[in-house]
Amino acid sequence: MRRLLPLLLCGLSGLAWGEACVVHSQAERLDVKVCQQNRSIPPNLFRTGFCQPELKGQKVDVSFVEQCPVGAFGVCRNARVGGTPYQQDIHYYGVAEDAAYLKPFCESQSKGVWMAY
Repeated sequence: MRRLLPLLLCGLSGLAWGEACVVHSQAERLDVKVCQQNRSIPPNLFRTGFCQPELKGQKVDVSFVEQCPVGAFGVCRNARVGGTPYQQDIHYYGVAEDAAYLKPFCESQSKGVWMAY
């Protein structure tokens, strides 16, 4: 049994890392693309809640991927999800100047670590 425990723990830790969702929202003058890489959110909750935003007046397209695509201008690592113990990495694509607003939000509200690329 002791030999199986490390394999089981490795398998369980891999569940969260192999899951991400790309959220692309569009409105008249808005085109935003983010990717949420799951760190500790239960998989079912991640798919049915965290990756299903309701953005009034916007067209939203969500696709699930194993990992977030390259090309983000910044990532909020270990972002805490409001009022929960869950964490995720949020990758931001598009207008790099938005980092001026996203970095402070990441660090103060989400208690994450901002990584610029």
